[in-house]
Amino acid sequence: MITVLQRVSQASVRVDGETIGQIGHGLLVLLCAEQGDTDAVADKLLAKILKLRIFADEAGKMNRSVQDVGGGLLVVSQFTLAADVAGGNRPSFTQAAAPDEGRRLYEHFVAKAQVAYPGVQTGRFAADMQVALVNDGPITIPIRMAA
Repeated sequence: MITVLQRVSQASVRVDGETIGQIGHGLLVLLCAEQGDTDAVADKLLAKILKLRIFADEAGKMNRSVQDVGGGLLVVSQFTLAADVAGGNRPSFTQAAAPDEGRRLYEHFVAKAQVAYPGVQTGRFAADMQVALVNDGPITIPIRMAA
C-alpha cells in the first residue's frame, strides 16, 4: 500500500458540494491499495501511521504521534498514488489494485482505524472529491508498505 501523510491543522473532503469528512489538527491520509496488497499490509500500515512521531513535543522536536496529541485522521482513497509515468506523458495505473479489491482494502483499513482510534473521518471511495487542507509544517511523508 502507498500512503502520503500530511500533518494538518485542518482538512476536509467534499463530495457534490457536501462536506463528508473533516478534522482539525491531525493527519490527512491519502491511501492507495496496490496489486498484491493484503489485510496484513493494511494493518501494518495503520499501526505505523498511528505510532509515527511527527508531532512536536514541548521542546519542539517531532517526538509525538497522532495518538499522543489526540489529533484526527482523515482517510481518503487515492488510486493515483500508484501512477507510473516512466512510459510517457500519460500516467499508467496498472499497479493499483482492481477497483473491487481497492475498495475492500480501503474499507478494511478504515474499519480497523475506527476501532483502534477515535476521530477517524473518511472520504468516499471512487467519488470525485475535493480535498482541502492546511499543511502544518509543512510535513508530508510518503510511505510504501509491503508484506
